[in-house]
Amino acid sequence: MLAPSCKHWQFSVHGRQLAVMEWGNPEGDPVIALHGWLDNAASFTLLAHHLPHIRLIALDLAGHGLSDHRPLGQPYYVWDNVADVQALVEHLGLDKVVLLGHSLGAGIATLFAGAFPEQVRRMILLDGLVPLDYPAEQLPELMGKALRRGARLGRRSLRPYASFEEALQARINSRWPVSREAATWLLERGLKQASDGWVWRSDIALTQPSLVRLCEAQIVAFVRRLSMPVKLIMAEQGEERPLIENLLHRVPDLEFNTLPASHHLHLEPEPARQIADWISQRLQADKEA
Repeated sequence: MLAPSCKHWQFSVHGRQLAVMEWGNPEGDPVIALHGWLDNAASFTLLAHHLPHIRLIALDLAGHGLSDHRPLGQPYYVWDNVADVQALVEHLGLDKVVLLGHSLGAGIATLFAGAFPEQVRRMILLDGLVPLDYPAEQLPELMGKALRRGARLGRRSLRPYASFEEALQARINSRWPVSREAATWLLERGLKQASDGWVWRSDIALTQPSLVRLCEAQIVAFVRRLSMPVKLIMAEQGEERPLIENLLHRVPDLEFNTLPASHHLHLEPEPARQIADWISQRLQADKEA
């Protein structure tokens, strides 16, 4: 399948450049798409193919894809992405947006929508609902472990791949496998050629555990503020559902579905087509309301 036509652009946040992929109709409904951990904006290429009538705006989160890394030594806290999404919304001059989030991106969408419910018209979340938490009583021990691992980070480096094909095979056969076509989309944005081979563009610091995470009570407070309609689509072969089941009844306006798919359900042909149909139906219903 040929990738749909895409516009690439960047904007600045406190001196850092964040990269964006934009597809579809510039006059269509603006949908801001937030990808998963160690993916990039190209994760939404297949959905863009099925949604040419909307304005699909996919952000490379900080440290991913073509976006700048955070300063050396600054942790990658999930809530810092909320500020970057807010900067994108302001840069676009949008009063209200639809948020589309996958996995980590779904958790970021929930934090943003909980903080700014008046700015979000609707959410579509794919195999994720909230960010990972730390039980409050375990925080001291987990912080200690994270600090010890972080101290060793400077001595680590990732082995470069000898060729793009070698990297492609590694991504296809990873813990979260995707098709060759999907892996190609992700790697064309997430990989770069260096003098000793092909290396990931993503910041190695992203692989470190967080020093601090929100606890369950804090996460519940965000979920309760989701006053907009939320469409949650989980993958039957994914691992995320047990993490969110006890929160489903706390979402005020939730429509919940599952699809026979793996974690990257939006990169599988049939599930992607169904997801795109649901998105189109919900946006059309908003116009008719």
